[in-house]
Amino acid sequence: MTRHLAVLLAILAGALALVPAALAAPAAVAAPTAAAAPAVRIVSLSPTATESLFAIGAGKQVVAVDDQSSYPAAAPRTKLSGLQSSAEAIVVHDPDLVIIQFDPGGLVKALDKVGVKVLIQPSATTLAQAYGQIAELGTITGRQVQAARVVAAMKSGISKAVSGARTRIAGLKVYYELNNTYYSATSKTFIGQLLRLLGVKNVADAADAKGTGYPQLSAEYIVSTNPDAIVLADGKCCRQNAATVAARAGWKDIAAVRHKAVIVVDDDIASRWGPRTVALVRTLAERLAAVAPKTR
Repeated sequence: MTRHLAVLLAILAGALALVPAALAAPAAVAAPTAAAAPAVRIVSLSPTATESLFAIGAGKQVVAVDDQSSYPAAAPRTKLSGLQSSAEAIVVHDPDLVIIQFDPGGLVKALDKVGVKVLIQPSATTLAQAYGQIAELGTITGRQVQAARVVAAMKSGISKAVSGARTRIAGLKVYYELNNTYYSATSKTFIGQLLRLLGVKNVADAADAKGTGYPQLSAEYIVSTNPDAIVLADGKCCRQNAATVAARAGWKDIAAVRHKAVIVVDDDIASRWGPRTVALVRTLAERLAAVAPKTR
């Protein structure tokens, strides 16, 4: 199994099952209050939290981030992993707070034993949850005002992107590809909500028999739905593009391929739910609006 697929399955699907147990762990931080002393030595094992911390101006309070926190460039990237890091490797950085997306292998309990607080911010499934997590980071870092500004800017940017394109792209059938083994995301997921805001039809919705939100589709199913547009969130990890999609057996006659409506989005931005979500929505809106006249 490739590292990308391991991350995909653990974070997008498996992590959801681990969240309830993680939230009950003894060191997990409860809802932070403005009265609490701000965290000043933060270790972030969540790429989304890393982006959000820097966006709200708390970058100087971050002493280490995980190996997947590729943005911003100023983030103090280390070999720590959000999938399997030991408490020993983390405490070397002398943190007063560790932020994780889910609890891998009892990490919360191990950090509790050495007196390190943990904040769990699981994968957001709605924009409201994403905004709430940014506000939570603002509170715990003493940057509530900055966090509120970031959230307001996100709401405004997303609203403008959607309103400017929705009437032109509403009803388009879209296949959203997470990787080249055909994992996709339904409307019950975060990315699915963004597609729903744009008014498009998600072809993965009808194929999620297990209700995970992240079904693995078959090539035959995708071809049979004849999507008007294909969005690839695996350009970096799996080197997928319009040419590789067209070369797949039976795909050259799909409407999206015939009308050159294969859209590649940035893998990193597409797998997170922080401030750069605005850029993702804007890209989707603009690219889908550009190909819509060809597919009608």
